[in-house]
Amino acid sequence: MPEGPEIRRAADRLSRVLYGQLLINVYFYSEELKAFEKILEGSRVEAVTTRGKALLTSLDSGYTIYSHNQLYGRWNIVKTGNFPKTRRSLRMALDTHSHRALLFSASDISVLQSEVMEDHPFLAKIGPDILDEDLTWRVVSRRLLSNKFRNRQLASLFLDQSFLAGVGNYLRSEILFDARANPLKKPKELALKSINQISRSTLKICQRAYTQNGVTNPERLVRRLKLLGLSRSAYRHAVFGRSGKKCHTCKTSIEKVFIGSRRLYLCPLCQIVN
Repeated sequence: MPEGPEIRRAADRLSRVLYGQLLINVYFYSEELKAFEKILEGSRVEAVTTRGKALLTSLDSGYTIYSHNQLYGRWNIVKTGNFPKTRRSLRMALDTHSHRALLFSASDISVLQSEVMEDHPFLAKIGPDILDEDLTWRVVSRRLLSNKFRNRQLASLFLDQSFLAGVGNYLRSEILFDARANPLKKPKELALKSINQISRSTLKICQRAYTQNGVTNPERLVRRLKLLGLSRSAYRHAVFGRSGKKCHTCKTSIEKVFIGSRRLYLCPLCQIVN
């Protein structure tokens, strides 16, 4: 499933072709949304933003289109009049005079009145967006130590969208490795120094994934690994997907464990022993 950084990058691409443009045609696959096609046509796009893994297209007609890519959703942008070669099912199309924004394979789409958008079941329960400019490491630390979250294992907490919106499986593993945190520990069991390190790592890794298109390793390490001839899949992450390979820090073999049926990758020396 695309995580917060991937959805934000998709929003950036969409914004470049939709922002300020009139929608000359709107298409929804869902019969429940068909009535909105004519209502939204002629609207001007005011913003394309994200909240965690949700993408929000705000219109000057007072409506916001909510979409969630789920596991397989994908946005395509083509020139008006064109259609990509794909076997995927088209779920939504937003056409301007110059471009088409096409959402394939995602079924979680809603049209909301902008003034009550926060009442949407998903948006109403999620926590701060991990890429929100106003989110600081101190805010993350306070949330970790709050009564609501301090008794939760880090491994499960970092997949809870009510804690922080936009973190998924690969970001969870990468954040906890960067912070040298044991995934089985609870915030209440950690020293304040460790809590603050986890908070700083959360913002650093998520921002890095956004700016580096999903790559969570630091640029210096990425350059070194590229010189060795490694592929993107090999240099992209520190631990995620690297079971059995050596930790870049201590050379211990990375391990894959399953917690609540979800895979998590860690370095047993950097995160458990130390």
